[in-house]
Amino acid sequence: MEITCPIITKDTALHDLDYLAGVGVLIDKPKDWTSFDVVAKLRNTTGKYLGVRKLKVGHAGTLDPLATGLLILCIGKATKQIEAFQGLPKSYLADMKLGAHTKTYDAEAEEEDVQAVDHLTQDDIEKEIATFRGEISQTPPIYSAIKVKGKALYKYARKGEEVVIKSRTVTIHDYTLKSCELPQIQCEIDCSKGTYIRSLAHDLGQQLGVGAYLSDLRRTAIGPYSVDDALSLPLFIEKLLDEELS
Repeated sequence: MEITCPIITKDTALHDLDYLAGVGVLIDKPKDWTSFDVVAKLRNTTGKYLGVRKLKVGHAGTLDPLATGLLILCIGKATKQIEAFQGLPKSYLADMKLGAHTKTYDAEAEEEDVQAVDHLTQDDIEKEIATFRGEISQTPPIYSAIKVKGKALYKYARKGEEVVIKSRTVTIHDYTLKSCELPQIQCEIDCSKGTYIRSLAHDLGQQLGVGAYLSDLRRTAIGPYSVDDALSLPLFIEKLLDEELS
């Protein structure tokens, strides 16, 4: 499916757009907000601006609450193009902590099985990272929204119920170690739709034999769209209200 809707960036004038006909908005998601929090805020603000009570708004690819970065929101008839946006490759800047793991594969849960990492070298880490490039089989985290038998995985996890999680094939186009200050490392990752960066961090730790989890994540791009062109939520609201009053 081709993406045909106009795209709102930080340089776009907001008052000349036909929101109901469909627009996409590049938003830089703040930390501790869910993707649905962002959708609700933008729907409320834009709906009031347009005088529309039930404005259609959806996002094209979830970011976990602890993650920041590019979130594409679709308004009006552009919601029909969500699938096209979701199919685009994604780029991330991922911080990982080696020497421990967590149940959620990120910093949302307590560290477990803490181990020393001072025996590892940068070469050791880069060699293991290289094994993840290309097409790989990946198992999503148990603490995720993927549904099994109609119920999200995280609901099974919270109740301590066992569930079989099917692995999936994803493509890691690039996976590069950007900095190494043990126990912290930072990586740049380009990947296909459906890739869990939390699982990449966890699996790297398993291969290194010391454990690892995702300590911070920022999505920098979705296909040709960059977070450098995105608006913060406060900026979007400010621009919309300023133009409404002008």
